[in-house]
Amino acid sequence: MLIARLIAEPSTLEEALDGLIANLADTDAQVAHAAMLDFCDDVLQIESPGDDMAGLRAALDTHFPHSDAILARNVISVPEVFVSDMDSTMIGQECIDELADFAGLKDQVAGITERAMQGELDFETALRERVGLLAGLGEDAITQCLAERIRLTTGARSLVATLKSRGCRTVLVTGGFHHFADSVAEQLGFERVVGNRLEVANGKLTGGLVGTITDSSTKKAVLVEEMAARGQNAVSMAAGDGANDIPMLEASTYGIAYRAKPKARAAANGWVDRGDLTSLLRLLEIPEKDWRIS
Repeated sequence: MLIARLIAEPSTLEEALDGLIANLADTDAQVAHAAMLDFCDDVLQIESPGDDMAGLRAALDTHFPHSDAILARNVISVPEVFVSDMDSTMIGQECIDELADFAGLKDQVAGITERAMQGELDFETALRERVGLLAGLGEDAITQCLAERIRLTTGARSLVATLKSRGCRTVLVTGGFHHFADSVAEQLGFERVVGNRLEVANGKLTGGLVGTITDSSTKKAVLVEEMAARGQNAVSMAAGDGANDIPMLEASTYGIAYRAKPKARAAANGWVDRGDLTSLLRLLEIPEKDWRIS
């Protein structure tokens, strides 16, 4: 049994659903039932008796191209573990790009960031190259950047607080830096933070990093570790937007691509393209009256 929940444009919902049902009628992903959820009346649930996830996914992309959705092989439930990327997911910016702006290197660094997120560059090489360009920048620039440039993504506070209220373990894991992530995690209420550390000497960035690199394999490992701590059948949700998030998204029960790059979106079984992060609460069937704010 396949289950898809989605939020789409109300004015075209009926027409799009009719097209989806007709498209899948003679396939292994045919629609057996479709109805709006009782407690989240903007969420459409579609059920298919088969196991053709790829076919259902392709049809959803065709008929509901601008939507928020989760696809699953079992009943969709509130996760016990939530692991999220930070840059362009829990916050609206790429921290290293904003920091580079203070050094007059934003365009140069942003270009490397974009290629890394698209999966065109090896993450560690791209990270070290970008950090190296920041050598000599005062550590106080980080504090200023946090205050002036970094903004939480709409819905992030409610998402994290509400999941925690349901007993979900929340972890922020980033290929970015603890200088930013620790503050963001505190604002949002994440219980654990994993990230990279910028090396500082005499109040200035050296252009180096301290310790091991937090990369795509680290993100996946953190998710697997947290799931194992909750038991063999723990339900997990991961959110991210770039190529570096793909292994984590693929390893989670619900891998959510948040306004993501094409490769990350293709690897996920859920996405948020239309609304904000509270769409995930609706898709998990948590009514708005039960949402929390940290």
